[in-house]
Amino acid sequence: MTDGDQELADEQRGHWQHTYAAHPGMYGEEPSSPAIHAAAVFRAAGAREVLELGSGHGRDALFFAREGFTVQATDFSPTGLEQLREAAGVQGVGQRVTTVVHDVREPLPLRDGSVDAVFAHMLLCMALSTKEIHALVGEVRRVLRPGGTFVYTVRHTADAHFGAGTAHSDDIYEHGGFAVHFFDRALVDALAVGWTLEQVHAFEEGDLPRRLWRITQSLPR
Repeated sequence: MTDGDQELADEQRGHWQHTYAAHPGMYGEEPSSPAIHAAAVFRAAGAREVLELGSGHGRDALFFAREGFTVQATDFSPTGLEQLREAAGVQGVGQRVTTVVHDVREPLPLRDGSVDAVFAHMLLCMALSTKEIHALVGEVRRVLRPGGTFVYTVRHTADAHFGAGTAHSDDIYEHGGFAVHFFDRALVDALAVGWTLEQVHAFEEGDLPRRLWRITQSLPR
C-alpha cells in the first residue's frame, strides 16, 4: 500500500465512523434487495453460516439472522457494529450474530473452509485498490467451504458518479466524502477466475440512482 493509499484508507475509516455516529441506523431496518436475493440463494445451496463483510449497522446481517442463518458480521467501524449488536438484542437474534471489527485489507480472521456463504453489499467497491480487491476475494475463497457461495455488489463504470468528484488512482473517485472504486466488467470476470460465475445482475438503488451489479459466484465442490 502506498502512502497515498494508506492516507485515503485512514480518511475513509474515520469518515464512516463519524457517519455512523452522527446517523445511527442510517440505512434503515429493511434489508437490501441483494440480501433478500442472497438469502434465497444461500438457502437453496444448503448454507447455514453466513459471513457478511462490511455489515455496517447491520440491516442485512440482522435479516440473515431472522431468516435462521448464523451470521458473522465484520466492519471496520466499531460504532456501526455496536449499533448492530444492540439491534440484534432488541430483535431477539443476538445468539445468532457475532461481530468482529476488521479491515478487509487484512487477512480474514477465520479458519480455512469455515463458512458456507459470504455476502458483501458495496464493500468491494470501497476505497480498495485492484490488488487489495483481488487479495480480499482470495481470502473469501480461503474461508469458504467447497461449494460455498459468494454474493457481492459493486457500483460500476456506468454510474453517474464515475469520473465525478475527486479522482484517486485505480478508478476510485470521491464524492461527498465517500470514496468508491467503480468496477468494469473485466474486473468482475477477473475476480471470478477459478469460480463458477452464476450471475451478473444489473440493478439500481437510491435516489441518484446508484448503478450496481449483483454478482453471484460459487466454488466447485
